[in-house]
Amino acid sequence: MKLVQESIEGSCSILLLTTEGIYASRDKYGRTPIVIGKKNGSYAVAMDTCAFPNLEYEIEHYLGPGEITLVKPEGYQTVAPAGDKLKICTFLWIYYGYPASSYEGINSEVVRNRNGRLLAKNDDVVIDSVSGIPDSGVGHALGYAHEAKVPYTRSFVKYTPTWSRSFMPQHQKKRDLIASMKLIPVKELIDGKKLLYCDDSVVRGTQLRDIISRLYNCGAEEIHMRLACPPLVYTCKYLNFSRSRNEMDLAARREISKLEGGVCKNLEAYTDSSSECYKKMVNNIREGLGLTTLKYQDLKSMLDAVGLPHENLCTYCWDGKE
Repeated sequence: MKLVQESIEGSCSILLLTTEGIYASRDKYGRTPIVIGKKNGSYAVAMDTCAFPNLEYEIEHYLGPGEITLVKPEGYQTVAPAGDKLKICTFLWIYYGYPASSYEGINSEVVRNRNGRLLAKNDDVVIDSVSGIPDSGVGHALGYAHEAKVPYTRSFVKYTPTWSRSFMPQHQKKRDLIASMKLIPVKELIDGKKLLYCDDSVVRGTQLRDIISRLYNCGAEEIHMRLACPPLVYTCKYLNFSRSRNEMDLAARREISKLEGGVCKNLEAYTDSSSECYKKMVNNIREGLGLTTLKYQDLKSMLDAVGLPHENLCTYCWDGKE
């Protein structure tokens, strides 16, 4: 198992069932979590701690990066110690982590609330209400509304049954279909209003463009978008949660290519939120989406919201740094 973890370029955590018990092996740099739960002398292993409470398990142990642990009914033991380098995926807290789950002992909903507060502290827009794009945008929006002292409304609600996470299908048409079917606008909360929406990110921009069009069709006067992370400039090469295999699918990379004359060069300037290149890119994305204003969270504030040392958080999809 150690050889496998050393050989894999990306990230792969493993649970191996044997006659001895369950071997739990967290990926080399801990990009995704593994946690052990305990109750009444029995043990369970999961990625998400939300699996435990309703089964009456308590969190017992978070595996470290590269750690291998043998779990038996009577206890567990570490058979390969954790490594020194942790690079857990920051997107867990920003987007795809479950609100009731904690990673490295830090709850994702708490992080989203903190992140939304930080978004509001750096903002001065005049609006009637704040809403979150379900589901992960809700936590950020609640934090924003609390800090900005602006009403939170559910002007978009999600129809949950039968529809999966819209980023999971590999084909764009199916992603768009799921997104359009599961999100339902509430016109009475939209018509004639200046609205601010929080979302986790913009990847391709196609689903968000459809949402914005539907909001204007419901009579929205202004639509302001606040995103919980910086622009995605690089596709993730460790996991598949950046939701795109082609960098030119990314909204940010398409605009960089246009600004750079058909090529993607000078990328560092576009990841610096104080640069003119960055400002031009964001403005072009705003115009393409038809938004009144658009702001992304800056990298430092996002990492501060998580609360782990910055060097322990993977930020590759935002700044290209490994």
